[in-house]
Amino acid sequence: MSQEIVESVMEPLVDTMLEMQEQMNQKVNTDWRNQSYGWYRAIWVECAELMDHYGWKWWKRQSPDLEQIKLELVDIWHFGLSLMLVEARGNLGLSNIIVKEFSEPRHYDDFLTAVEAFTTEVLQERKFSVASFAGLAKLMDMDMSDLHRRYVAKNVLNFFRQDNGYKDGSYRKLWGGREDNEHLVEVLAGVDSQASDFRDQLYNALKQRYQRFTD
Repeated sequence: MSQEIVESVMEPLVDTMLEMQEQMNQKVNTDWRNQSYGWYRAIWVECAELMDHYGWKWWKRQSPDLEQIKLELVDIWHFGLSLMLVEARGNLGLSNIIVKEFSEPRHYDDFLTAVEAFTTEVLQERKFSVASFAGLAKLMDMDMSDLHRRYVAKNVLNFFRQDNGYKDGSYRKLWGGREDNEHLVEVLAGVDSQASDFRDQLYNALKQRYQRFTD
């Protein structure tokens, strides 16, 4: 399959994610573009959480939690898209730029070193490098299709959080002693991501589980 065909398949997925990110940010604050939010700061904090899920502590036994690592990468992607939407003043032509950069991932050999290099770049430049992010995703065997599926799932959870009091502090992130991200992974495994009502199915499954554990 030629690179042109691959990119033509990827671009609609990126378009969808940009649209969903716009909707999510609008839900939080309709004037989000003019708030000077520290998107770069959110990214590097997520990088620290990412390293915890991978495991770096030599004084205790740790094994990488691959599902949570991938969700953390998705969280970073959320903030990266937001930063790029602000800088581009919209998404016109942005998906094409993202696809081309994602298709040329930066090469890294070691995951933890890669995360540190990516974090350093974010802190120094206060920008989001798609190619650097793609290098991290590649080490986790995440292509654009997998990133899109997980992004949609986490976006649905973010909407669910907002609908249930995340902003005013009434939302309960722990369900039955486990974080909602962990529940999301289990729910996602039982829903057909190719279904036309994938988002609705996922939202309703989260709602049922949340009520079961928090009522």
